[in-house]
Amino acid sequence: MKTDSPGPKAGNVPATELVRCDGAEEVVEHLITLYDAAIKQIEKNFETYAKSGRKPSKHPVYPYLGVEVESVPHTTTLAYGKVPRPGFYGTTITNPRLFRGYLIEQLSLLMQSCKSEVFVGKSRTAIPLTFAVERAASAMSAEQRIELARHFPLPRLDAADDTVVDGARWTGVESGPLALFTAERTDYSLHRLRHYTGTDAPYFQSFVLFTNYQRYIDEFAAYGLAEIDAGRAVRFVEPGNRITEKDREPATPPLAKMPQMPAYHLVQPNGEGITLINIGVGPSNAKTVTDHLAVLRPHVWLMVGHCGGLRGSQRLGDYVLANAYLRDDHVLDSVLPLAIPVPTIAEVQVALAQAVSAVTGLERKVLKERLRTGTVVTTDDRNWELRFDDLAMRFNQSRAIAIDMESATIAANGYRFRVPYGTLLCVSDRPLHGEIKLPGMADAFYEERVSQHLQIGIKALEYMREEARAGTLHSRKLRSFTEPAFR
Repeated sequence: MKTDSPGPKAGNVPATELVRCDGAEEVVEHLITLYDAAIKQIEKNFETYAKSGRKPSKHPVYPYLGVEVESVPHTTTLAYGKVPRPGFYGTTITNPRLFRGYLIEQLSLLMQSCKSEVFVGKSRTAIPLTFAVERAASAMSAEQRIELARHFPLPRLDAADDTVVDGARWTGVESGPLALFTAERTDYSLHRLRHYTGTDAPYFQSFVLFTNYQRYIDEFAAYGLAEIDAGRAVRFVEPGNRITEKDREPATPPLAKMPQMPAYHLVQPNGEGITLINIGVGPSNAKTVTDHLAVLRPHVWLMVGHCGGLRGSQRLGDYVLANAYLRDDHVLDSVLPLAIPVPTIAEVQVALAQAVSAVTGLERKVLKERLRTGTVVTTDDRNWELRFDDLAMRFNQSRAIAIDMESATIAANGYRFRVPYGTLLCVSDRPLHGEIKLPGMADAFYEERVSQHLQIGIKALEYMREEARAGTLHSRKLRSFTEPAFR
């Protein structure tokens, strides 16, 4: 660390006490030191205020990470780890210990691809009290909370937005942002994730499955516990942070009341395991969970849920691999207009198709009889069948083969947040052909598909884990003209 070195050549940097660091690991260690000191001071300030009413004289701030780029390569095939032009790029950072591996990887790529210097300092953005101190205001009255807001910074929603994500014009004093999310936006989502899923952020893995059916959770729990017993995973984490490790029973009982979208994590070293989240039914939940999960920068997320088959040739238990989406979910139209295409991701499509063949043992013509590729409609109307006359032409024009209430939302938010995405659904009813979803209608053939379907999703993620390790999973198709350096 060069504490006596000159600061960045760029003027008007939104940070103080900047020091130059020589390597990615040194950068992250300094970020951790600054962040830990800030949190400790906030805790001390709040404890003093709670006991004596004495107001803090100053408010600790988020660490700041800046990179001054002197030159960039003329051409590069990198999907990230690059900037469009020389200049000074920066971002605020929260919880650097949680993001340690990610930050080291991203900084290392940038420092290898560009001639640059890296600076760490203190930003000018105060850390909100409730992001730093657990349950800071939970025991206070409404009047006390109002008084608290006069003396401590609280979360500002205007600072936790997706301006960079959605491609708006950059208004910061730097040449551009280093990352898609500010520290305050990240903190907001980390806290919301725990609220909705019942588990803490460090347990989330980089390979994610979403489902809309409880039986997939039951199958995944059985699979995860078997992996723990076999020594092929580190731990299995359930809602309430209920942890199972090899030869160790969980210290707590299962939650009596589940959160809105319970998450289950099969933990592997370096976050390379699998997270499964039961998002329930509907595009609102799908948007909510992906809005927040995106700040953890997963490598990929997949939807493995149920759908209505629209074609007469489909049977219950058949699979649908989405290669296009008809977005009738309406929850993202304002930030991602319908005129913007949501392309499929080749690396994900190949992995899913290979996984179906590997798990089922089917190939070629026989495989095509059970796996259909085509357009998936995602609707926000669970009773869409009651207005089919109005929808028939739209379905025909889109060549739709299946309908659900989550897949296009997950894909569209994956597109927005630059997270590779994919959809493999299982036909649970055929409402246009006399087989509507009723209690007890599933036969034995369909029942056994739940286990097989989950295994296909897991196998696909295993393929993509190898692609991620090789550096070939993320492509440039999700990146725009001027992108932040960090994935």
